[in-house]
Amino acid sequence: MTRREAREHCFKMLFCQDFYPAEEKNEQLERYFDAPIEDVTNKDGVDEVLHDVTLNDEEKKQLEERAEKIMLAIPELDEEINKVAEGWKTNRMGTVELSILRLAVYELKHDDEIPEKVAINEAVELAKKFGGDEAPAFVNGILAKLV
Repeated sequence: MTRREAREHCFKMLFCQDFYPAEEKNEQLERYFDAPIEDVTNKDGVDEVLHDVTLNDEEKKQLEERAEKIMLAIPELDEEINKVAEGWKTNRMGTVELSILRLAVYELKHDDEIPEKVAINEAVELAKKFGGDEAPAFVNGILAKLV
């Protein structure tokens, strides 16, 4: 599993968690890995896999641990986002954009192995893939102000 694939899985795990109560976190994380392969035809007419969790046990464990660390840091991450998001607070943001921002801010603040430029670029790429037309610019703007 590449870092990009791991990042995308973490994003999706964070995204899913926003729809369930905290006490269901472990059950929802387990269900994430049972989801079927999902693909779609993108804007260019090319088939693209949106979701494939064909992973070994070690990869699943690593993803669960990373997602749990990020989830525990959400209050701190949201505080950081709210400091720089002029006119937009986390409670008004779309779930896709907020999940991407939380992941990116976690990488910026807590993961010394990931350079700032990489964290921002990868967040923008996630926004292009999963967000609306304005999502990449929105995510880039928030993260640029943060760094």
